Amino acid sequence: MVDAHRPALEIQGLTKRFGEKVAVNELQLVVPTGSFYGLVGPNGAGKTTTLSMATGLMRPDSGEIRIHGVNVWESLVEAKRLVGVLSDGVRLFDRLTGAQLVTYAGLLSGMTRDVVAERTADLLALLDLDTAGGTLVVDYSAGMTKKIALACALVHAPSLLVLDEPFESVDPVSSANIRDILDGFVRSGGTVIVSSHAMDLVQRMCDHVAIIAQGRVLAAGTTEEVRAGSTLEDRFVDLVGGRRHGEGPAWLRTSSDSAS
Repeated sequence: MVDAHRPALEIQGLTKRFGEKVAVNELQLVVPTGSFYGLVGPNGAGKTTTLSMATGLMRPDSGEIRIHGVNVWESLVEAKRLVGVLSDGVRLFDRLTGAQLVTYAGLLSGMTRDVVAERTADLLALLDLDTAGGTLVVDYSAGMTKKIALACALVHAPSLLVLDEPFESVDPVSSANIRDILDGFVRSGGTVIVSSHAMDLVQRMCDHVAIIAQGRVLAAGTTEEVRAGSTLEDRFVDLVGGRRHGEGPAWLRTSSDSAS
């Protein structure tokens, strides 16, 4: 059992460099247990790098990461038992069927075949993939692929889910079904961290949010606190900058006239 009074994820002084580029710069972040936490930022802000280090996929240059009090890089195996990960852009073993892929993920977690078989069947039914369980993942749609990857992240019953762009290229029906599953996971005491570019979705879905840019946290707290009376998108643009005001060049505004 995890301690509900201890943060699900605690990051202190996290830093990662790639050559001369500082991707993550002394980043600090605390994710409360039982929260639905959104992580937003522009491309290249360091979100994916941060999540990769937080879940044991990439070693940081410095800093400390704890999942429910477990130091990730001192007790990697123990920490990984606590977290389920859906990484954006990571290739799945797509020459396996959906059922085989989830089974493989479960066996890697050290569960018995009987338990894995039961959980795989439950997850395929929950994600509306039971009829596609015998189909090769390479033949799945984008939405089905996201859902089978989510099943792989859930099969070992983690207490923390870390999802990088889980709704990208996903149709509205699959997106709504995934959100319902994640809401249920949080209501049952789990914690979800979602990295996404969809500001409106994060605002509606998440009770906490952090805005990251240039490898640092610019604002973090409850969604209402971070919004500060504005929309999350407007608050994001105010903090990150880069918005260009104007209607564009004259030729673009009169293009309909020139075409006639």
